[in-house]
Amino acid sequence: MTTAPPDTEVGPLLREWRERRRISQLELALRADSSARHISFVETGRSRPSEDMVLRLAEALDVPVRERNALLVMAGYAPRYAQTPLDAPAMSALRESLDRLLTAYEPYPALVVDGVYGVVAANRGIALLLEGVAERLLVPPVNAMRLTLHPEGLAPRIVNLPEWRADLLAQMERQIALVRLPALRELYEEVAAYPVPERPADTDRTDVPEGPGGSGGSASADGRAGGERAAAFALPMRLEHGGRVLSFVSSIATFNTPMDVTVAELAIETFLPADRETAAYLHAHLSP
Repeated sequence: MTTAPPDTEVGPLLREWRERRRISQLELALRADSSARHISFVETGRSRPSEDMVLRLAEALDVPVRERNALLVMAGYAPRYAQTPLDAPAMSALRESLDRLLTAYEPYPALVVDGVYGVVAANRGIALLLEGVAERLLVPPVNAMRLTLHPEGLAPRIVNLPEWRADLLAQMERQIALVRLPALRELYEEVAAYPVPERPADTDRTDVPEGPGGSGGSASADGRAGGERAAAFALPMRLEHGGRVLSFVSSIATFNTPMDVTVAELAIETFLPADRETAAYLHAHLSP
């Protein structure tokens, strides 16, 4: 593979990453087994870093894998990390492992998304929550942000939409700052421009009818269900479904030390019931 000619812009870009991480040249030098003088020369373009040095600095700065390739190219080297399509035969073991993980998490909702929030895989818990979503939003390629924030998606049923929407947009902004993907920026501009559905005044409280295997009760928009306050350790997503309000807190996991851009950008998002009533409802509707 041919390499690109050296580009002095790699130095300022490395400095940008260092400043973003809020560490000094000396601290970076210690992390990368170098010297503050050499780091200074690299950042100002007076010294061209070796391929190994680029990789060490990127590791020390926790630069995303996609951006490590960009740094290498800017320094005149070939990209180090492949970007293998997820449907490639080489990814079959990964796909099978993801499917097993999602199935094991049932009845709780879980899904896998790529670097632009495209849904790679999802379990039955997610499918349950998508009832009522416009069919056109479910036509592949399905996008998790569109599903959540579109006025014909989940947005009208999210009781605390302003808070949940703000959290998702902030998450996207952080991702855009790390990975310079035009498609990600375009997606952000699209979903941020969606109108926010107005909720009727009588949604402050939602009656909870008796469900299979569950008892009656009530759930309210402040996170209480059946007299129990939803978990307060994280912002919950409170979603109207089947005449009740279900409450979830989400957790996102990524792969440790990925060696492929595709794998590095995969994220597994799981939704943990924030109260006993939500857990009971999911077990009643999705358990074997």
